[in-house]
Amino acid sequence: MTHVVIIGGGPGGYEAALVARRLGAEVTLVERDGMGGSTVLTDCVPSKTLIATSDLLHEVSRSAELGVEVPRAPRADLAAVNDRVLRLAAAQSGDIADRVASTGVRILHGTARVAEPGLVVAQTDGGEIELPADGVLIATGAHPRVSPDAQPDGERILTWEQVYALRELPEHMIVVGSGVTGAEFASAYNGLGAEVTLVSSRDRVLPGEDPDAATLIENVFTNRGMNVLGKSRMASARREGDQVVVTLTDGRTVTGSHCLLALGSIPNTAGIGLEEVGVACDDGGFIQVDKVSRTNVPGVYAAGDCTGVFMLASVAAQQGRIAMAHLLGDAVHPLDLKKVSSNIFTSPEIATVGLGHRQIEEQGLLVDTAMLPIASNPRAKMQGVHDGFVKLYARQGVGTLIGGVVVSPRASELIHTVSVAVSASLTVDHVADAFSVYPSMSGTVGEAARRLHRQV
Repeated sequence: MTHVVIIGGGPGGYEAALVARRLGAEVTLVERDGMGGSTVLTDCVPSKTLIATSDLLHEVSRSAELGVEVPRAPRADLAAVNDRVLRLAAAQSGDIADRVASTGVRILHGTARVAEPGLVVAQTDGGEIELPADGVLIATGAHPRVSPDAQPDGERILTWEQVYALRELPEHMIVVGSGVTGAEFASAYNGLGAEVTLVSSRDRVLPGEDPDAATLIENVFTNRGMNVLGKSRMASARREGDQVVVTLTDGRTVTGSHCLLALGSIPNTAGIGLEEVGVACDDGGFIQVDKVSRTNVPGVYAAGDCTGVFMLASVAAQQGRIAMAHLLGDAVHPLDLKKVSSNIFTSPEIATVGLGHRQIEEQGLLVDTAMLPIASNPRAKMQGVHDGFVKLYARQGVGTLIGGVVVSPRASELIHTVSVAVSASLTVDHVADAFSVYPSMSGTVGEAARRLHRQV
């Protein structure tokens, strides 16, 4: 029997464990904090639960447009909200642990390091345990980056893992960093009713995303009262009593009640034996892997945020599944980043799949583009939705869909139609000919495809 040791119980680790057991391997999984890892306990699941409350408040705030009068302005009880966030995260972690254990995976609570090729040493409450392994998967994730000049104290200066300890809604939340994490939390606290200042070092929020989507979101932010400081880089953040003063590199200062640092992530790859066994990492400490999750050391694989390939739970899970399929001799489909779908949980959401504007330009591809405003959709009019669009990219001449962007409430659900089309290399005619419910938000996807038919 093949012995597999997995270090880390996040999506990359626990999904790999399930596949390895299904393929007949003996599996030991070592997790430090709890099954699900940071994705479930401190990152994705908690933040999206918080955002769900924010989205509900936003919907209620515009109820008058739909003919509904709310007697008094609703408000969020942040203590109750955060208690629910942590309760749901713990329950999800427990569900994952039960599911994984029920398949026969041995779960150890503790830390682990690769002592030598074929041997992992785990440190648990019961002491040190040696774990011989025919294959090792490293899925240790990442943690928030901080600045020497802006040290979190867990009370006023916070990382995104620490915000759930807050018991009262911040009067003025300063969010430093306008990437995905920063934009999501800025949107969430704005929706919850806090004053929000978003400090962006670039000329727009979400600089790595579709430019039309980023521009729309920034306009929505400002229209909803958020103060967006573009081309502004933080020099330091310090606490002064019950306030936080953020100093910018040009000398300006911003004062608020709280500061959330969204400065990126650092991989959890230090001190786990990678240097000793020769696993290659890049300058940022991320483990270098190929499309089937192999490192440069035979028998050692890696998955998830510690690889920096595409920091999404869905990609981590797929990397873990692919690693075990490759290790254990099952059919393998290498990771194809051209077909990944992702979502940014701002309000409205931004969902993307396949190739985007930047990749198309960089690769010099000839494409036809259709872009329709979501406000023209009859269901959107009924629901009072004004902001958003559907954009599709198809190869000129053949009409194959290679990418798409949806900006809309629940865009994470609407993108699936486009994701299936991109994954299966369907044409715009395939999508246009498929029936959509009338009225439905997804009807705009079909209409965009019909617009592209004329150009094929």
